[in-house]
Amino acid sequence: MTDPIKLSPSDLTFLWDECKRCFYLKYRHGITRPAAPFPGIFSKIDRLMKAYFAGRPSVEINPALPPGQVVYGEKWVESQPIQVPGHSLSCYIRGKFDTVIAFDDSSFGVVDFKTAEPRPEFIPFYGRQLHAYCLALEHAAVGKFSLTPVSRLGLLVVSPEAMMVTASGEIAYLGGVTWIEVPRNDVEFLGFLGDVVGLLEQPDIPPAAADCSYCEYRAHARSHGM
Repeated sequence: MTDPIKLSPSDLTFLWDECKRCFYLKYRHGITRPAAPFPGIFSKIDRLMKAYFAGRPSVEINPALPPGQVVYGEKWVESQPIQVPGHSLSCYIRGKFDTVIAFDDSSFGVVDFKTAEPRPEFIPFYGRQLHAYCLALEHAAVGKFSLTPVSRLGLLVVSPEAMMVTASGEIAYLGGVTWIEVPRNDVEFLGFLGDVVGLLEQPDIPPAAADCSYCEYRAHARSHGM
């Protein structure tokens, strides 16, 4: 393989952690998992959060953030080819970020919205996704959307905790809003990309994860001549 591999930021989180075999099959052989059903309510909540914060000052996301304003939402980004030291295979990032803040000091912040219970493990897990967007923004392919420098990365996590009925009879959900700062570490992310391309450089398909139902189904189908 000589052409750069296109990597999706979201696959660097869930698919990578769930099953290396499925990851390899997708990026080396074009064999993707069937699309899993995703509850529409989460997509709607995500759209509502993005619409609410569009154009608002950064302090409404978190008072500790530098002065600025939410200026971009849901834009596709694509990086230049990335040559990871020590590897012959190159890659590039292509995906769509949630939100970008323009700070008054002319730097930018990349924010991802989540509806979940905030957990410490979100930092290394979703940090890969945020670093991928950051790399694509700062090292954009020719003609692609670019912003530089990116000075902050973070998650805005909303966790519904209670419900109330308004005076007009509408139902409203109340919940906590947690800002999780993700420290930028380009060296660590480049090392992670080294693990990714190292896997994809292997000639043999890696073993399936023990709990991968997709690989289990494939094996079952093959055993029955399907």
